[in-house]
Amino acid sequence: MDYRVEKDTLGEVKVPARAYYGPQTQRSVDNFKIARDTDRMPMEVIRAFAYLKKAAALTNYEAGILEKEKCDLIGRVCDEILNGELDDQFPLVVWQTGSGTQTNMNVNEVIANRAQVLSGGKLTDRFKILSPNDDVNKSQSSNDTFPTAMHIAAYRMLMEITIPGIEKLKDALGEKSQEFMSVVKIGRTHFMDATPLTLGQEFSGYLSQLEHGLQALRNSLSHLTELALGGTAVGTGINTPPGYAENVARHIAELTASPFVSAPNKFEALATHDALVETHGVLKVIAVSLMKIANDIRMLGSGPRCGIGELHLPENEPGSSIMPGKVNPTQCEALTMIAAQVMGNDVTVGIGGANGHFELNVFKPVIIRNFLHSARLIGEGCFSFSQRCVKGIRPVKEVIAKHLENSLMLVTALNPYIGYYKAAEIAQRAYREGKTLREVAVGSGYVSAADFDRWVDPAKMVGKSL
Repeated sequence: MDYRVEKDTLGEVKVPARAYYGPQTQRSVDNFKIARDTDRMPMEVIRAFAYLKKAAALTNYEAGILEKEKCDLIGRVCDEILNGELDDQFPLVVWQTGSGTQTNMNVNEVIANRAQVLSGGKLTDRFKILSPNDDVNKSQSSNDTFPTAMHIAAYRMLMEITIPGIEKLKDALGEKSQEFMSVVKIGRTHFMDATPLTLGQEFSGYLSQLEHGLQALRNSLSHLTELALGGTAVGTGINTPPGYAENVARHIAELTASPFVSAPNKFEALATHDALVETHGVLKVIAVSLMKIANDIRMLGSGPRCGIGELHLPENEPGSSIMPGKVNPTQCEALTMIAAQVMGNDVTVGIGGANGHFELNVFKPVIIRNFLHSARLIGEGCFSFSQRCVKGIRPVKEVIAKHLENSLMLVTALNPYIGYYKAAEIAQRAYREGKTLREVAVGSGYVSAADFDRWVDPAKMVGKSL
């Protein structure tokens, strides 16, 4: 590979000749050869940096401390980053300095060197139009840029991927709840027969879980809209012009069309990531809901002949390489694996959030990596589950009717008329003798045939339909 030699404060570094990044990026490449193929810094973070670098340049120009030519060049390169034109220039992995300094410098170097080329210069020129530190990073520190990028990336992921995906699944479950509201079936508690309900009522529980999850997620967004930029090194705002924090937040809000504001306390914004811990905690709650929903649906669809078999799930692909005709609940399996991953990610986010020491949290890269991973998994997983599973679910009414008819727990309807103990006697005898509830109840003399038929009506046992 052809190299050029560049210098930083520690000395000379060989950098790939055609790379826009510089010596500090290369040092990180050399020093952190860890999971390069799988654990690159998420591009959502890089895109967020492009927004904040452009906003910082505009703010510095308006403050009279950055020339217009430099401001325009920074903005032009940031637009290229946002368009995905320079993705190959960001090679760093998550496993680096806990402040994200090397990713901040990666972005600074790429912007400065790409601007040099755009202005007609060469990467090997001794004097360059932009300095990575003095121009691109003006009025900034890695300590306030990286947490700002974290919040921008997290908020945008939630709004563009996570929430729309959850809403799609919520709507699909709501449609099925209404469609199935008159389908009376046996309920189950402890994996054992219980009293009846409708399939629509059962699905309404799933719908309610996601409604609560979405409400909690939206309630957590306010803290995420607070940006650390302007706090610089430790939260005091050293080396920033007057009004910088508020003005740069305003520019970021305009560029992203999102309600970002300057964090009222920059010490909290740099030293903690409670906002991300809180919101990821909601993602974990949603993952718990998704685990329950997907497990219920796959168990209700188990069989088709030797399981519960009350639901027919869409047949998306062959399920076995050896058993002809087998079809598996693959969307349920994928969603439950996603739920497990999000629960695991939450442990990492929590540990990372707890490692804010004095004026800086130094687990920033791993926190945002896991957060974005969870947010994308939930959003895309919910969308897939809604489209490839829920929309195609239909009740197997003959199986539902058979299970309902065979259930001994319909005897619960007799409690108000003959008492719990006599009703239990009927159920236990019917089970031992392999008879129906009606046969045993009438034979016991506790109820007449007419009373049994009037009192033990599953359709009257489901309460008020929603």
